[in-house]
Amino acid sequence: MSDGVITASRAEPDQVEGGFDLREALSFVWRQWKFIAAITIVVFLVGMAFLLRQTPLYTATSQILLERQREIPPGGQMIFADSDYLDVSMIESQMAIIRSTVFLRRVVERDHLAAPIVASGGTAIPPHERRSVFDAVLSYMFSLVGSSRADETEPENKPAPVAVGHDAIPANELHAIQALQGSLKVSRDLQGSYVLSVAVTSPDPVRAARLTNAVADAYLVDKLDTRFEAAKRASAWLSDRLLGLRRQLRQSEEAVAQFRAAHGLVQSGGVTLNQQQLSDLNAKLIDARADLAQKKIRVDLLNSIQAKGGSLQSLPDVANVGALPTLRQQLANLSAQEADLLARYGASHPLVVNIQAQMRDVERSIDQETRRVAASVRSDYELAQARVASLEKSFRAATGQSNLDDTSAIRLRELERTAAVNKVLFEDFLKKAKITQEQSTFEPQEVRVITPALPPGAPSYPRKTRFMAINLFIGLLVGVGGALAKEKLNTGFTTPKQVEDMLGLPVLASASRLAERDRTVGKSVVPIYDVPSATPLSRYSEAIRSLRSGIQMTDVDHPPKVIQVTSAVPGEGKTTMGLSLAASAASAKLRVLFIDADLRHPTATRIFGLQNEPGLVDLLVGDVGVEGVATFAETRGYWVLGAGNRTQNPTDLLGSERMKALVAGFKEAYDLVVIDTPPVGPVVDPVVVAPLSDKIVLVVRWGATARELVKQCVDQLSGHIKVAGVAFNQVNDRQAQKYGRYAYSYYYGSRYYKNYYTND
Repeated sequence: MSDGVITASRAEPDQVEGGFDLREALSFVWRQWKFIAAITIVVFLVGMAFLLRQTPLYTATSQILLERQREIPPGGQMIFADSDYLDVSMIESQMAIIRSTVFLRRVVERDHLAAPIVASGGTAIPPHERRSVFDAVLSYMFSLVGSSRADETEPENKPAPVAVGHDAIPANELHAIQALQGSLKVSRDLQGSYVLSVAVTSPDPVRAARLTNAVADAYLVDKLDTRFEAAKRASAWLSDRLLGLRRQLRQSEEAVAQFRAAHGLVQSGGVTLNQQQLSDLNAKLIDARADLAQKKIRVDLLNSIQAKGGSLQSLPDVANVGALPTLRQQLANLSAQEADLLARYGASHPLVVNIQAQMRDVERSIDQETRRVAASVRSDYELAQARVASLEKSFRAATGQSNLDDTSAIRLRELERTAAVNKVLFEDFLKKAKITQEQSTFEPQEVRVITPALPPGAPSYPRKTRFMAINLFIGLLVGVGGALAKEKLNTGFTTPKQVEDMLGLPVLASASRLAERDRTVGKSVVPIYDVPSATPLSRYSEAIRSLRSGIQMTDVDHPPKVIQVTSAVPGEGKTTMGLSLAASAASAKLRVLFIDADLRHPTATRIFGLQNEPGLVDLLVGDVGVEGVATFAETRGYWVLGAGNRTQNPTDLLGSERMKALVAGFKEAYDLVVIDTPPVGPVVDPVVVAPLSDKIVLVVRWGATARELVKQCVDQLSGHIKVAGVAFNQVNDRQAQKYGRYAYSYYYGSRYYKNYYTND
């Protein structure tokens, strides 16, 4: 891992990338691949064990075509055939018929299926339905905890007989029907097609094919029987109805004949002579009135033109009647000659005067002819009026003559209408009865099997390849989900990015977890806090130097001299980190004083064997003077001030004015003062010492200490004013470098640091 200091100025710039981050995903897989692989293998093995326990099932399929009737018997439509026979609802109804208990009972009875289904091994096999892989896995999981499959745990209670219509289904038949229903599947092959697929699943492939063909054949026979019975019922009903209609028609026709005979009405072509006369007169009257209306329109138009002082020549069709076309042509020729003469001679020239006289004669002739045509129009109108009046008079006379038998005529027409309706109804029913009789003897087949079922060569359940693929996929999902949950449950800090985002503090250094071989110098193993002085070129020593440098860089103008080292909880290595910091500073020829202010658990005091020597407590209570209390560790190169005697009020002593004076004096006498204080979480001592320190270093164990607890401790230590940053301790190098781009320092430090110093 890297030993470089990550401060606010050197922090990795935020490169927030929205959406999916491939590098983060790869880092996640790199970190958790063993866990994911283990979970996947376990799930896969469970699925394979379940697969081996399954009885293979075979599915045979037959296809049935529903087609429209191609032949329609002569005479019209069938009275019991639906024109929308093959709509969606009807096809769904046919599928429901095939799955119905009554229909399957016929299959069971015909094929003698009432006996229980026995597999080749001799054990009874209950009805199976094809189950999904998810249901199968759940079933196996339940079997692991002491439950077996539902179809094996249910007590074999034979169903009681069930009444269907007037018959009671025996218990053994009902059990066979339910078994067949459970293994039968009816579906529509394609959307919009008229092909039904009938499939039966069984442990025996030959039996599956036989049952499928039995169901398809039974459906064909059922359709024929149903239509034959329907035709017979329709024929019987029509026959009964025809008898009544024939009797009703005979009675209505006899009533008409008796009425005519009683009133002496003679019929010619179905109409009486008196009615014929009235009909002819009525037709002539209608034509005469239409002609009168047309001529009245011409007369009204003529009168309108005369009233307005207009010319009768504007009357329609006048210009083409009689001699008017010839006269108009003469007038046009004379007018042309007049224009020619006027162009050559004057208006008083004899030729011009002669032409004008001729034109006046022609105009008088046109006017006379127009009046004659107008008189003819009026004469035609008067003649039409006279004709209409004459016809109306004759019609009134004829109707006046027949008024005597109006009541009888109404009654006669009523009887005739009744007889006509009865005749039409009788003929219609007679035609349909003939059609029904033909249908009862032969009905074109509308259902046929286009693909019979054959014994399947491979089982339909379980599908091993598909099952294993889905099982492997489920295992991966469970593994990835478990890995995600595992990472979510890890509440410790693992990357500098997490520290910066949550605490707003830099990571000053990252100290690796040192194995025994890393602390071996010659043939002896040195303590961790002596590594900086024993092996100054080691990675741990470089990490401590980075920590010291990071502390100094927090305030370049006034480098901190009093450094407080603490942690959130015990066991994070704060004392080791403080001693290592003192050893590193001593190696740089600085006067360093290490103060063990952890008065409750003075670990440093025990390390240096100062339990019986006067120390900090003795100084604070005034039992000893400052001179000679600090012990110089010659092998390490720095001074150590032990905790001294035990005390019952360490918080009061650390917060006293004498403590402030001591720290101020030490600050003047030494280049660097390192104060080891208790963890912030259990006690308040570090908060009391914090105002006396220039900077505070918070030691956090990598990937272990809860983030919320660390944040709470930082807030207690006077916020972010005094806290210089976080020092990661006991970092697992192999795990740390798997945290993507936020762990670049771990990666490069682990890979290149040793080679760099070896090459040097």
